[in-house]
Amino acid sequence: MTRPERRDGRTPSVPSHVVGGRRAVLEAIRAGAAREVLIARGSRSTPGLRDVLAAAAEAGTTIREVERDELDRLAPDHRGVAAHVRVPATIGERELAAWPFAEDALVVVLDGITDPQNLGAAARSAGAADVTPAAVRASAGALLHLSHARVANIPRVLERLQGAGFTVVGLSEHAGRTVYEETCPVGRVAIVLGDEGEGLARLTREACDLLVRLPILGRVGSLNASASLAAALYAFALPARRDGRA
Repeated sequence: MTRPERRDGRTPSVPSHVVGGRRAVLEAIRAGAAREVLIARGSRSTPGLRDVLAAAAEAGTTIREVERDELDRLAPDHRGVAAHVRVPATIGERELAAWPFAEDALVVVLDGITDPQNLGAAARSAGAADVTPAAVRASAGALLHLSHARVANIPRVLERLQGAGFTVVGLSEHAGRTVYEETCPVGRVAIVLGDEGEGLARLTREACDLLVRLPILGRVGSLNASASLAAALYAFALPARRDGRA
């Protein structure tokens, strides 16, 4: 999975999903992705609900009151609020190879991540299995801002990205240097991580230009994949951009 960034900021959309939960719905509205907001009839007015209604009114998004059992059918985890949303289209491998990346683009590649909760949490960190309503909700709506690709061959995609000027950095416990000891490369960078159990697949690891690891203190062997991504972004990739080095 990747997070491609376009110079023009456009992200094509596909037919809607239904997502539930006030945070996810609010983020969908703010992202301009909500087509219609559904409110359970008789819902108690709370600050969260008022925020959703105010955002929908400001955005001109249709608000419709429905019976709670309809929401139960559409989005079991709705908590009184759901929305029909447009999610960014899935980019194919060929499209990804020709994507007009910015010169300082940051791409996240997830190798073997299948849990929607993990995918959603990774998307929140990236700002990235199919993008399902569960993953959108787990991301608190962040996936609605992200273009994403689903590919069959990660090493081949990494080679394509390298051909497009990316330096591919893998997170691996086998790396000799930590994110604090290694400097993030300048320019286009792809951060690659694998699942919690196996980490990066061997061929994926061998395709990377650089391997770094997170320093682990105590007896915990590794972090959750999405936590590892967040740590790597904030400790390794983002400081270089903040300081103007990438």
